[in-house]
Amino acid sequence: QVQLVESGGGLVLAGGSLRLSCAASGLTFSKYAMGWFRQAPGKEREFVAAMSGSGGTTNYADSVKGRFTISRDNAKNTVYLQMNSLKPEDTAVYYCAAESSAYGLGSRRQGAYGYWGQGTQVTVSS
Repeated sequence: QVQLVESGGGLVLAGGSLRLSCAASGLTFSKYAMGWFRQAPGKEREFVAAMSGSGGTTNYADSVKGRFTISRDNAKNTVYLQMNSLKPEDTAVYYCAAESSAYGLGSRRQGAYGYWGQGTQVTVSS
């Protein structure tokens, strides 16, 4: 049974930083692309960043490019999202997800992901 558990969310002032973590179990982690998505109040869930299993390919939403960095430690079965220069519009519940099929490159499409965490709240105050 695949489990994804996010942590690291919280309340931060605009311009600040947070690092989210997502610990995975129940899958051969290094074979699966991982993604981060977010959902703000009243909005649909949207893509944030993704990384292939090897870490060699990354993909970012334009809104976070240059501010957020996705990384992974396959020895620890963990994917991270370093978020810098946070803005109030980054406020959302952040979800990590694993692609349904192995050896993907990290899709922007939610439909490519079959496993989801429970989410962690990030609130950026001005």
